[in-house]
Amino acid sequence: MFLCHWELWRICWECVTRPYTVLVCSVTASLLLWGRTFQQRPALVCREAFGAFLHKHCPVVIEHFKPTPWCWGGRFQTLANALLKSRPTINYRNELIRTVDGGQISLDWVDNVSSAAYPESSTRPTVLFLPGLTGNSKQPYVLHAIRQAATQGYRCVVFNNRGFGEEKLLTPVTYCAASTSDLEYVVQHVKGLFPDSPLLGAGVSMGGMLLLNYLAKKGLESGLVAGFTISVPWDAQKSCDSMEEPLNFLLFNRHLANGLCGAVNRHRNVLEKVIDVDHVMKARSIREFDERFTIHLFGYKSCAEYYHDASPAYKLHNTTVPILCLNAADDPFSPEHAFPLAMVKRLPNVALLVTAHGGHIAFLQGLFPRNEGYMEHLFGQFAQAAFEHPDDLKELSYFMKL
Repeated sequence: MFLCHWELWRICWECVTRPYTVLVCSVTASLLLWGRTFQQRPALVCREAFGAFLHKHCPVVIEHFKPTPWCWGGRFQTLANALLKSRPTINYRNELIRTVDGGQISLDWVDNVSSAAYPESSTRPTVLFLPGLTGNSKQPYVLHAIRQAATQGYRCVVFNNRGFGEEKLLTPVTYCAASTSDLEYVVQHVKGLFPDSPLLGAGVSMGGMLLLNYLAKKGLESGLVAGFTISVPWDAQKSCDSMEEPLNFLLFNRHLANGLCGAVNRHRNVLEKVIDVDHVMKARSIREFDERFTIHLFGYKSCAEYYHDASPAYKLHNTTVPILCLNAADDPFSPEHAFPLAMVKRLPNVALLVTAHGGHIAFLQGLFPRNEGYMEHLFGQFAQAAFEHPDDLKELSYFMKL
């Protein structure tokens, strides 16, 4: 009997120590760990009425977010998204509009004239997209969101920040997260063309900061029926501090600073009239760029003053339209401790959806995350809820007044 037991243990030991057995067990354990640790239901922070609206019309807010299993961590998600995301083909119609200061703004339109759901152009819902810090209408996240919106029958327009839409810079005026004048002009222009078309604003990263600051400034006169943001840096100072952590500085900060400096250099002949371009070109971080360029161009005394003015967390209470914001707790650009959770809990018109993982403008899902993912699906459902259920939206607005 003893020999039989010994032989049994010997055979079992030989089986479990074989290389393929170890591999299979390791993969299985990793998948179980991923399933328990990383597949979590996002935290939805909002008041009861807004929560009921989202549960009814945006069921993705209560579903588990399942990040790409081999892509763990916010930095990895952010990098993988930049490298892997596909670029769907979108045919834009470009429009250049002149501003009161003599400058021009580039708008890229998808008119969606073949929309079956909204054949009448005058009442076809419109989505206004605001890209990130150095982005434009060619960014993958913009292209995927536009394809999502166009499939649902909506008209789309991308507001390219001055100097980033491939247009010439006619005046020494660019953009910053705190200056909403260009956005105000664009909204007036769009509403002037389609006064009966409901308009939704969708901002990504710095574009989300700009959108929230605009909504806070304009209040009931914003001209928008709702707002949607992805990966907003809620506190610019805290975001800058996070981006200056050694690994974040190496992976992201220098790259973004180089992109900003490149844009300044492209428009050197106009900007050198008001700024020392050679000094700006030596900036190696976003903070250095803001110190040498942004605060001088927009009249701030210091970066601290500018960052406070640019931070939507301090103005959110002045917004009035329904706003859904998506952030990841592991976003290296927008640290979790800067999320205005306490304020959102008090506001009837703002909902903040926080995933445990997702990085910055990533939220990748599936083994090969090249196409639409979590943030595109959430945007599609919220846009549909805002445009196709106006009565429920009005009811939500009633609760906001209470």
